[in-house]
Amino acid sequence: MTTSSIIWADPARAAAFASWLTSVAPQHGLQVDTLRLASADASFRRYFRIDAAGGSRIIMDAPPAQEDCQPFVKVAGLMQDAGLNAPRVLAWDQPQGFMLLSDLGAQTMLDSIAPASAVDAISQPTAGHHALYMNAVDALIRWQLASRPDVLPAYDEALLTRELALFPDWYVAKHRGISLSASQRDTLDKAFAQIKASNLQSLGDARVYVHRDFMPRNLMLDSQGELGVLDFQDAVYGPISYDIASLMRDAFLSWDEEFVLDITVRYWQKARKAGLPVGDDFGEFYRAVEWMGLQRHLKVLGIFARLTLRDGKPNYLADTPRFIKYARSTCARYRQLGPLMVLLDEIEGNETRVGYTF
Repeated sequence: MTTSSIIWADPARAAAFASWLTSVAPQHGLQVDTLRLASADASFRRYFRIDAAGGSRIIMDAPPAQEDCQPFVKVAGLMQDAGLNAPRVLAWDQPQGFMLLSDLGAQTMLDSIAPASAVDAISQPTAGHHALYMNAVDALIRWQLASRPDVLPAYDEALLTRELALFPDWYVAKHRGISLSASQRDTLDKAFAQIKASNLQSLGDARVYVHRDFMPRNLMLDSQGELGVLDFQDAVYGPISYDIASLMRDAFLSWDEEFVLDITVRYWQKARKAGLPVGDDFGEFYRAVEWMGLQRHLKVLGIFARLTLRDGKPNYLADTPRFIKYARSTCARYRQLGPLMVLLDEIEGNETRVGYTF
């Protein structure tokens, strides 16, 4: 494949890319005629793979009108300083949004767990799955141990509020076509206030670097089995409960509660031993993880709807039932979230079944 065989919506950008690639190819030993599409993500970024002397490289195409690459470069450096395997920036045309990166390989942790077509057929985790998750836990702890305040944006109430608003705005109103009654809106507002309070107040000052999408699809495995981390440009400084919730309540596969608890308690033990602020009571920590996860589930439902309706990427909506199930399971365990569970069932057209644990 060549630059001319890749689809570009803007001919001027295609020409700019071809010119940039020609200019950087000699210095980095790039074989221009090997350029091929590697992946696209939920944003406006695209990634290409290209062969080079000594291996392959990744090229990021990030239109500057839609994407700011500065956070990516900053967080990549933070991750490398923390001892994580993150892409190295080899060349960057900041005004045009073209970047040459080291290649962490083509196999994700999710690929290693199961092919995409077979993910939902997994009945029980294997010893190999357990080892993969513990590898991810070790990487997460290294990342969190490197945390310092005032380096990354704060995961504060304003950000939590904006994220939660995606659920009623995009999932409920635009995707489901439902106009909430005054009573339903009051129920949702009260639930949001509880969720925000829990996530901001739990575990006191337990704030660390937060990847915000730390899940198997964004974790890479090289030929030696070393774990690499991608899609970290939205990292913030926030609740320590977030990334473990993201890891164990994945967007693209679901595990039974026993495995989720097993990995989460092992993370908590390791983090506590390392001196991270996870508290001395696992039950309290797990509650924080569940409430943080609930905020994420509602946010993701809104994001997946927006990706479909605004950005023309409908594949993400196939996984919305997974997040409804996650959210409902959490609500079913906590009595104060009962009204939110009823509202979710009303939105989905389901009959509410009540059986609180706490």
